[in-house]
Amino acid sequence: MDWKDPAYLQDGSPAQIEVYRLLKKHLLFEKLSPYSPILVGTVPIGIHVAGSDLDLICAVSDFDAFEAAMIEAFRRERHFEIVRRVVAGLERIKVNFTLECWPIEIFAQSIRTVDQNGYRHMVVEARMLALFGPDFQSEIMRLKESGLKTEPAFAKALKLEGDPCLKLLELAEWTDEQLLALIVAD
Repeated sequence: MDWKDPAYLQDGSPAQIEVYRLLKKHLLFEKLSPYSPILVGTVPIGIHVAGSDLDLICAVSDFDAFEAAMIEAFRRERHFEIVRRVVAGLERIKVNFTLECWPIEIFAQSIRTVDQNGYRHMVVEARMLALFGPDFQSEIMRLKESGLKTEPAFAKALKLEGDPCLKLLELAEWTDEQLLALIVAD
C-alpha cells in the first residue's frame, strides 16, 4: 500500500471515499505538498468511529515558515487553532480546524513522515488487521466504540502490558510470523 498517495481511498468504504473527495475539494495535499504529507490514523485503515478526525502528518525543517503557511492556508476555517510546542526536546506544531463535518489535525515535526510515530503505528495496525482477520477488526471497533483510543484498543485486544504507544512501535519491527504468534498464544 502506498500510504503517501491518498488515491487508495477512492476504492474504500463510503467514509473513505468521502474523505478522498474532501481532500481533493479542499486541496489539502496540494497545500501541504512541500511537507511530505501523509494521512494517518483510523480512516485510512478503516477503523474510524463517530467523531474520528483526519490526521495529517508533515515533515518540517523551518517551523516559522510552516506556521506562516498554515495560518495563510487555513486561518479562515472553522475552529482554527495552531499550537507550537517542544515535547521531549523536539519542536512540533499542531494545526486544528474543521472542514465540512470532519475535524482536521495537521501534526508537523522535523522528522520524516514515514519515521513519525503516527505513521509507524498506522502501518503496524494495518498489518495486524490484515493478518488477524475480521473478528479482530470487530473487536478493535468494539473497543474504540466503548471509548478507547486506537493504540490502547490494540493493546487491550492483544493483552499487551505497558505503554500502548511504545508497545505498538515495538511490534512495528516484528515479522508477520511474530505478529501472528500473538494471536496463536492467546
